[in-house]
Amino acid sequence: MQTDTLRAFACVARHASFTRAAAELEVSPPALSQSISQLEARLGTRLLHRTTRRVGLTEAGSEFLQRIAPALAEIDDAVERLHRHGATPSGTLRITLPRIAADHLLEPVLGEFSRAHPQIGLELLVEDNLTDLVSRGFDAGIRLGEALEQDMVAVPVGEPLRWLLVASPDYMAGRDAPRHPRDLLEHDCVRYRYTGSGAVERWEFERRGQRCDIHVDGPVTTNDNDLMLRAVLEGRGVGLLLEQAVRSHLERGSLQSMLEDWCPPSPGFYLYYPSRRHLPARLRAFADFLRQRRGEQE
Repeated sequence: MQTDTLRAFACVARHASFTRAAAELEVSPPALSQSISQLEARLGTRLLHRTTRRVGLTEAGSEFLQRIAPALAEIDDAVERLHRHGATPSGTLRITLPRIAADHLLEPVLGEFSRAHPQIGLELLVEDNLTDLVSRGFDAGIRLGEALEQDMVAVPVGEPLRWLLVASPDYMAGRDAPRHPRDLLEHDCVRYRYTGSGAVERWEFERRGQRCDIHVDGPVTTNDNDLMLRAVLEGRGVGLLLEQAVRSHLERGSLQSMLEDWCPPSPGFYLYYPSRRHLPARLRAFADFLRQRRGEQE
């Protein structure tokens, strides 16, 4: 039984689609479907439920995937270990990350990384909800430190971040500036809703060890930070936004900040991945590159 066939099965299970899996594997959907059917025939059991709309794992298929996934990972590690003996890091690195990390951490350095490692391809999936790296076939993810699961290896790759409470002069005209986070309950606020859980972000503040979490309300709720910034600039309400995103607007006077003493820096972005005996060379190169950039910023 060839490992390519097992990888094809894992890919179909990850995408829940023959079409998307075939695109990733660069084969035709009929050829992929036939390969999986032959695998099922050899095993004597059905691994996938197939309908006109979706593909899902059977109970046997789910158990089989859980058993072969570590073995496939071990093979990948062995191959990567051989590649490290004089070979240039290469291959496709699949990373999941939120929009805010794509905009402020990766986008400024993508060109530099590609020039330094031309044989490494990057596949970046931008999504705000936490992702199961193993089941979805990602090498690593990038998230804020406080959002990570405990069983992950986490490497700091970004400078500390600070969220600022900001509003436009037009919005604040005739209104009293908040003197305590609780005063925000009397203001219109532009809110962020997480795509994965559907929950609205609670605003967290801290001053001299005193914490205050506020569930704000307002006329605009979105899952896009650029739309939040635009709404705040247009005077729709108060926003809690990343300092790097609003700094130029503060300098021009199109936004003003409030309660800065309640907005301390927080841990920045972390590159995280499952604990492995041997780290793939391409992931090691990516982690080293981001750590070096972080050191230059400090």
